[in-house]
Amino acid sequence: MDRLLALLFPSLIETLVMVGISSTFSLVFGLLLGMLLVATGKGGVEERPLLYQILSRIIDAVRSIPFIVLLLFLFPVTKWIMGTSIGLKAALVPLIVAAIPFYARLSEAALLDVPPGIKEAALSMGASSREILLVMLSEAKAPLLRAATNLIINLIGYSAMAGVVGAGGLGDLAIRYGHQRYQFDVMLATVILLYILVSLLQHLGFSIANAVERK
Repeated sequence: MDRLLALLFPSLIETLVMVGISSTFSLVFGLLLGMLLVATGKGGVEERPLLYQILSRIIDAVRSIPFIVLLLFLFPVTKWIMGTSIGLKAALVPLIVAAIPFYARLSEAALLDVPPGIKEAALSMGASSREILLVMLSEAKAPLLRAATNLIINLIGYSAMAGVVGAGGLGDLAIRYGHQRYQFDVMLATVILLYILVSLLQHLGFSIANAVERK
C-alpha cells in the first residue's frame, strides 16, 4: 500500500497541474473564440460570413484530429515553444490546442441557446455589440459551466494519453508500471483513481451549474 501511495500521489499532482494549466488557458481562449463565432455568425451582432467560415473550418479541422495524432504532429511546435518534446511541459501545448476548439464549439452552442428576446431587448435599449455579448454571456452561465466541466473531464482523458510522451501524471504511471512492467495493481489503482477524480469533478461542476441556474 505504501508503495502504491508513493507512486500515485506525485502522479495525481502532475495530472492536476497539467489539467489545471491547460483548462485555464482553454477556457479563456475557447470562450473568447466561441463569442467571436457567435458575433460573426449568421444573425450575429458583427456578422462576418467569411471570417466565420474560416474560423469554423479551422476549428472543425483541429477537432477532427485524434488527440494522440495531434500530440505527435505537434512535436516540433512543442519543442520550439517549450524547449522539449517530452515531459509535463511538453504535454501542455497539445492539450491546449486540442481543448480550445472543443470549448469554442460548446460555448458557441451555449450562447446561441440564449432566448432571442433577450438579445432583442438589449438592442432596443441601444446596447453595443460588446454589451449584447456580455448579456448573452450572463444568461448562458449555467450551460457554460456544464460545458467547462465536460472540457475538464476530457482534458483528464487527454492527459492520460499524454503519458505516451512521458508527460508524467496518472497516464504515464499506468504505461510505465501497469503496462510495461506488468504491475496490474498499479494499473487498477490508476483506473480507480481516474474514475474517482472524474466523478468528483462532474458532480462538483454540475452542482455549481444547477445552483447558478436555479438562482
